[in-house]
Amino acid sequence: MKTISSKAENVYEPAKQTKKSAWKVLKNQKYLYYMSIPFVLWVFVFQYLPLWGWTMAFQKYRPGVGFFEQKWVGLEHFRTLFQDDHFYQVLRNTLAMSLMGLIAGFVVPVVFALMLNEVRLQVMKRFVQTVSYLPHFVSWVVAAGIVTKMLSTDGGVVNSLLISLHIIDQPIQFMAQGHWFWGIVTGADIWKETGWNAIIYLAAISGIGPELYEAARVDGASRLRQMWHITLPGIRPTIIVLLIMSIGHLLGTGFEKQFLLGNHLVIDYSEVLDLYALNYGLAMGRYSFGTAINIFNSVISLILLFAANGIFKRFTNESIM
Repeated sequence: MKTISSKAENVYEPAKQTKKSAWKVLKNQKYLYYMSIPFVLWVFVFQYLPLWGWTMAFQKYRPGVGFFEQKWVGLEHFRTLFQDDHFYQVLRNTLAMSLMGLIAGFVVPVVFALMLNEVRLQVMKRFVQTVSYLPHFVSWVVAAGIVTKMLSTDGGVVNSLLISLHIIDQPIQFMAQGHWFWGIVTGADIWKETGWNAIIYLAAISGIGPELYEAARVDGASRLRQMWHITLPGIRPTIIVLLIMSIGHLLGTGFEKQFLLGNHLVIDYSEVLDLYALNYGLAMGRYSFGTAINIFNSVISLILLFAANGIFKRFTNESIM
């Protein structure tokens, strides 16, 4: 009996020590926890509390009527959504622009950060970095106006350049061609966000030990080989985490770019899920239908996030949770 009791005490002793150490850490860092309370409340109030509104997707919602007086219709709005042929066209546009933006918006900032890191003249490096991330602070209203003017047939820079190089004979109406729209949106997004997205990669690169580069130079490695064997592996965790988060927002391509750059001539290629919810949900007073669209968007994004995280965790041992 004494042996059994002593073994039991040995088993529970680490658990007691863990509880004591956790309480000690909590006590020592209590002010940090106090400081986090406003942010926790903010997240709860603005991120989790509004999820109560998802109940509208299962009701025939009528404004001004109490919650318990609403008519419950179950999955009727979801059936309407999946039976709408226009929904699949909108989903095609969303996936196409999201995938193009994911690939280009992921590769270009990484390459830009690698190239900018190789600039040895610090004045030039700071100048290029500043100029590159300035468009991020320009609203999409202004950015869309700049892009539209550059692609216009009346003195647009792109058409003027193509004509001067004898590539085309007549100006091209880029903004009136549906098959050009996805590329235009992707290009505009790259121009606007590349510099800003590259900042985090540059920060990760700065954390790589300089002794690794010195050892590589001693071994005769060129700058390209240093980038491939030192810089890229050094920022791989950052790249994977950002890629997983980008995949999780694959359907959340937004609507500002499409709304401001689109027009009636390219509406078959410009309308995305958020615009679909706005035009066929809120604008028509179909609040329940619009909520169903947003629930579909959120659920698919959550599935993609967990799937991408699981895949990367299994094959690269890198994940966000």
